[in-house]
Amino acid sequence: MKKRNVHGHLGFTLIEVMVVVAIIGIIAAIAYPSYMEYVRKSNRAEAKVVLNDVAQRLQRCFTAYSVYNDGACTVAGAISGGNTIDSEHGYYSIAGVLTPTTFVLTATAVSGTPQAGDKHCTTLSLDQAGKRDATGSNITECW
Repeated sequence: MKKRNVHGHLGFTLIEVMVVVAIIGIIAAIAYPSYMEYVRKSNRAEAKVVLNDVAQRLQRCFTAYSVYNDGACTVAGAISGGNTIDSEHGYYSIAGVLTPTTFVLTATAVSGTPQAGDKHCTTLSLDQAGKRDATGSNITECW
């Protein structure tokens, strides 16, 4: 509400300005965490894409060499022995545990990225049978 001061100028009182600042602060405090959760949820798609891509490449290795961990299979070397493959935007790193007849791929959020704060789905994993798994506080929504 605009009021005239003693000199006839229109303006806002300090109380009115502080009420507006408080309202904006409350809205921001509610909206920002919701927005960041939405961003993290959409970024999980990147982990799913990379996990499925690596799994398909390992299946091709199994078809060609009859084992998942053959030395001629480049993807097997890229994810075993402590090596990892990074996702396209670097939000996740993919590691694998390979045996001749099985594999388990795990996508872990990289620290320093928005995904590092994803407590609902800390890791995503996929095995040779297509079984999907996750760790975190709300794993039912991860896949």
